[in-house]
Amino acid sequence: MAEEVKLIGVWGSPFSRRIEIALKLKGIPYEYIEDDLTNKSSLLIKSNPVHKKVPVLLHNGKPIAESLVILEYIDETWKPNPLLPHNPYDRAMARFWAKYIDEKCLPALWHACWCEGKDREKAMEEVSACLKHLENELKDKKFFGGESIGFADIVANFIGFWIGVIGEVVGVELLTRDEFPKLCKWRDEYVECSVIKENLPPKDRLLAFFRARYESASQSK
Repeated sequence: MAEEVKLIGVWGSPFSRRIEIALKLKGIPYEYIEDDLTNKSSLLIKSNPVHKKVPVLLHNGKPIAESLVILEYIDETWKPNPLLPHNPYDRAMARFWAKYIDEKCLPALWHACWCEGKDREKAMEEVSACLKHLENELKDKKFFGGESIGFADIVANFIGFWIGVIGEVVGVELLTRDEFPKLCKWRDEYVECSVIKENLPPKDRLLAFFRARYESASQSK
């Protein structure tokens, strides 16, 4: 019996795109189901009744929610092309940096993009401290996973692509070559990797989405 794999996602979500990248890296055929977060489908609500958020992976009808949980599930279920290292210590470190990116970096980056004035100055300091830790972790590696895309690299997709797009909209450059040369080199390699490039949202569409959000927020002030 063939396995049934479905992914409920949203086109512009970095969290949904993480799962698409992982499935493509693993060579797993899947059906993609686009949802509308302004009018959530009954399938999404039924599949993730706790958070009612994307992404949700449906494997033979069984739902798995939360992108980090889904990534680990995919890696444990389909062994070829591992996302996490074999060595227990290296595997723990990959999980650590993935959690750090989600819990510290992403909130700081998001806040810095959308706040203004003195709030932005303070937010930029926090972003700089967060990104400096990632800069130091990269050392001389091509990717966080070494010579190939790994678990932490997939989780860092927001840093690799989304913050550049949002920064272009709001007029803020968060990732500069002078301050973060290794991270910028990683970003350049990352977005040119075929499996990443093929699973990023169209830049023009993403720009339009965030411009609309920015203009709406400006008008409401």
